[in-house]
Amino acid sequence: MLTDAHQQFYQANGYVVVRGLFGPEEVAGLREHYMTLRQQPQHGDDTGIDIGGDDPIKRYPRMIQPNRWDALSHRWMLEPRLNACLTGLLGREPYAVQTMVYFKPAGSRGQALHQDNYYLRVQPGTCMAAWMALDPCDEANGCMQVVPGSHTWDLLCTQTADTTISFTDVTVPLPSGVEAQPVLMEAGDVLFFNGSIVHGSYPNTTPDRFRRSLVAHYIEGDSAAVSKGYQPAYRMDGTPLALEPSPGGSTCGVWVEQGGAPAIAMTGQQTAVHRPHGEARPH
Repeated sequence: MLTDAHQQFYQANGYVVVRGLFGPEEVAGLREHYMTLRQQPQHGDDTGIDIGGDDPIKRYPRMIQPNRWDALSHRWMLEPRLNACLTGLLGREPYAVQTMVYFKPAGSRGQALHQDNYYLRVQPGTCMAAWMALDPCDEANGCMQVVPGSHTWDLLCTQTADTTISFTDVTVPLPSGVEAQPVLMEAGDVLFFNGSIVHGSYPNTTPDRFRRSLVAHYIEGDSAAVSKGYQPAYRMDGTPLALEPSPGGSTCGVWVEQGGAPAIAMTGQQTAVHRPHGEARPH
């Protein structure tokens, strides 16, 4: 599963894709499972379902923390293949703190660039995402976009996002000459990325394709605190544990020029935006 090449790429870039970690039949079963759940009364959704509305996201809102009420989601979050990859990349077994399901139907807005640890506030250390494609993901249907190497950055101060193309309202700025890169994936591939990686996605411009994904968030296994909305955490054997709630505010960085090159100066102060469940808003 996880090779030396994966490890080296992750260390250099802060993210890596493990291809075909889940097979076609497994992925088809998960896709069917979540499409069925989506037609049932909502559980922990970020927005309410609006069948007759014009916004595709409101017809297929994401699911927040399905592991808290859906046994299949809980099992997937603790899946040994994910654990093996995460342990290899982090150097020790992580704690699991969240699951999410994104549907992203045709015509949906994307999500502005952001850093996950802005929401999780892990102390010490950071978080890690396991983002599994349930459909082929390309630029047309709004694949993930990442900024390679941004895992070495501090948390950036947020600014207002363009909500005509993003369903979230904050983003982080990039210095001149730095751009996010598309991550093309097939169903069953899993993208692992560090909590400081700047990432997001553009709108799904296809006429008829979904870009569904199943996501779990983890924190380093020696972490002592995480934002309140991510409690309880779980050891990878399923044992729950209580961590300290991390404070909502922290210093944040702004781009300055040092020696003719962009650098982050920690001059700002910000508080994470806590939505109804205090959850991270990635991908």
